[in-house]
Amino acid sequence: MATTKVVYQGDYRFEATQLASGEKFHSDMPTSAGGKGEYQNPADMLGTAVIYCTMTTMAMAAEKATVVINYNGSKERAEQVLEEVKALGADGCVYQCNVADTADTDAMIKEIIKTYGHLDILVNNAGITRDNLIMKMSEEDFDAVINANLKGCFNTIKAVSRQMLRQRSGRIINITSVSGILGNAGQANYSASKAGIIGLTRTMARELASRGVTVNGIAPGFVDTDMTKVLPEQVREAATAQIPLGRFGQPEDIANMAVYLASEKASYITGQIISVDGGMAIG
Repeated sequence: MATTKVVYQGDYRFEATQLASGEKFHSDMPTSAGGKGEYQNPADMLGTAVIYCTMTTMAMAAEKATVVINYNGSKERAEQVLEEVKALGADGCVYQCNVADTADTDAMIKEIIKTYGHLDILVNNAGITRDNLIMKMSEEDFDAVINANLKGCFNTIKAVSRQMLRQRSGRIINITSVSGILGNAGQANYSASKAGIIGLTRTMARELASRGVTVNGIAPGFVDTDMTKVLPEQVREAATAQIPLGRFGQPEDIANMAVYLASEKASYITGQIISVDGGMAIG
């Protein structure tokens, strides 16, 4: 990856689900980890956007790309990651923006392009969860997740597309989820948002391909994070049983795939959703 590459990495936020970590809600339907009666909070097992965001940022920085870090409410964490980026000998900056806000997103992207003159790689990583059974899920919680996860992705792609078409080059990488492929009980809003990103990814790949812009998605499965490491052993075992490789992934697995898709080695790949899930979503 050339040192002139400018990467937009967004965004650093992960709202806690309405359920406290480890809390459960009751149902007579099967849980996402098997069994009946109680749903382990799915967000506990599927990792966090912040972890993916951090590891992808650091992997891009290791390639000496200039990294633009977008945050919504986590300024301190974003600045900490920027310091880590600079420690690797790369350059970067942080921008505050709510990607669910169209005008806010447009202004941020215009400022980035004004500052650097180009924008080569877009990584859409914004993600929130507000989990509940559909009979208990409020309209507010459904809309909040769709707006942050799906509309945010739409807003950033729309904002960068004109520049990338003008450049006749660009890489767009959208982080979706195995939940968007398989569905996940208790996550009607989240699964719908991630499934929407899959459709958006494939559509944008068709729209932008003629100008040399590739658009791909990464669908992580169960990943080891600080949150998943404290799960009860029986919950981890039930989740692991769903994975053909028999183990959780690492955040670096997602980051490495993002770096590959951003590189020239992936120049003939577009419109693909690559599951990084240990085989969990094998069709």
